Amino acid sequence: MPKSKHLGQKILSSVIAASLVVVFNSSAFVDQSNLDEFISETMEANHIPGFSACIVKKDKLVWANQYGWADVENKIPMTEDTIQNIGSISKTITATAVMQLWEKGKFKLDDDVNTYLSFKVRNPAFPDDPITFRQLLTHKSSIKDGQAYGKSYACGDPTISLKDWITEYFTPGGKYYDARENFHTWKPGTIKIPRGPRAYTNVGYGLLGYLAEVLSGMDFADYCKKHIFVPLEMTQTGWHLADIDVSRHAIPYSYYPENFEQPEDLELRSLLPRYGPDKQSIKKGAFFPHCLYSFPNYPDGLIRTSVRDLSRFLRAYINGGTFEGVPILQKETIASMLSDRHLGRGLCWYTQKYKGGILTWGHGGGDPGISTQMLFIPEDDTGVIVFFNCDSPRNAYGKILNRLIAERAQF
Repeated sequence: MPKSKHLGQKILSSVIAASLVVVFNSSAFVDQSNLDEFISETMEANHIPGFSACIVKKDKLVWANQYGWADVENKIPMTEDTIQNIGSISKTITATAVMQLWEKGKFKLDDDVNTYLSFKVRNPAFPDDPITFRQLLTHKSSIKDGQAYGKSYACGDPTISLKDWITEYFTPGGKYYDARENFHTWKPGTIKIPRGPRAYTNVGYGLLGYLAEVLSGMDFADYCKKHIFVPLEMTQTGWHLADIDVSRHAIPYSYYPENFEQPEDLELRSLLPRYGPDKQSIKKGAFFPHCLYSFPNYPDGLIRTSVRDLSRFLRAYINGGTFEGVPILQKETIASMLSDRHLGRGLCWYTQKYKGGILTWGHGGGDPGISTQMLFIPEDDTGVIVFFNCDSPRNAYGKILNRLIAERAQF
């Protein structure tokens, strides 16, 4: 799972207050009291404020439930309608939008992206080497998340357009341009990435979102709504706070343990406090609530949705690109994306093995106050989605995810 991207969130959370009461909202289709007990005990042991999850099988949602608090301070429980930002799982939606445009013949995977831009995107260390769509989709473009990316997080919706952010990031002399910080030292398209800074690039997916705007002639958020969310009836899903019911949005939390020592150079503002740096402080042994934040590079990680809504998107992938008779991608496109033929890996989605050697395709997400995972098992067309509204679920993440993968056989 990608680590938290915001610079102020490198401090790891540990445990939740022992007095936390775990609340159940029984929306399960099948009586799974033992599963509920396991989840509640694991949450309490690892101190998790709120949790939502589901299991899908082919085109059916076979189990879903929510636990704990969406808002600890105001005692608002997690429900089936609770929405939260899901971090880098969002990239699978951006990749879907891009591949829809590929199916329409708008570009080829190995095209130089500069063919479609009014400004040049080049790694200054390799000015003659093109950066392509395939490289962007596989994190092999040599684009790096510079300091400007981490500093771009702020409360509320973005105040800078995606176009302006991307242009200023890649244009020499631009407000966010830094030749050393914004690019890796290796050549675009390198398959075996040398050791060093992580190749995974969030800004690369922001660029993909902007390319989708150019190719479609539509605002990226509007494109996704028209071509993905509305067709799949994802009625509680959007990229911006303005697009969703904010009253249903879970509060993102970090937990600071009793032995936490605040660094002298840690600015509270960088932690995105819910109530503002003048009204909120870090308290040891307590939750730190964050505001509902954003960043202008939003196609890499700012989808806000519910587990139930996202399950419709996952089921479309499990069923070869179609859900309830509505196609979002062709079966052949899905098969290509979920293969290692693209510079040695899949397009956006990646493989991972879980307990018992179970092979999955999926994507995780991590940001201030949230941890998420969406995956499916090709061998039996089942899938699991988990949302935590905290950024360090510790052992709970793996334990609950493995248990839900094991439970899929019961349905």
